[in-house]
Amino acid sequence: MADSALTSETVTVSILGKEYRVACADSERAGLLASAQLLNERMSRIRTAGTVIGAERVAVMAALNIAHELIQAKAELSSIPLQKEILDRLQDKVHNVLGETDPESEPQS
Repeated sequence: MADSALTSETVTVSILGKEYRVACADSERAGLLASAQLLNERMSRIRTAGTVIGAERVAVMAALNIAHELIQAKAELSSIPLQKEILDRLQDKVHNVLGETDPESEPQS
């Protein structure tokens, strides 16, 4: 019996009024549909603005915009471990200071 993640199906997506059939794993269907919707929205917005003419150029501009956003998001995510490390050090310092002055940390008589 085949693993459901490996089972593929053909999904039809619509981008700028044209339909495309794409094979994808069942488990990736929702992601594919969301991606196609995002691309369609971006391409429609660019075409409606009228600054770019031709479906191929519209597609390239949409792809560049999405790629730029992806690179920015990755850069922001890569800074999170550093921020977490800084917050952890600050938290340790606070605990050390509170531990020295916190009356609850002293033994009760």
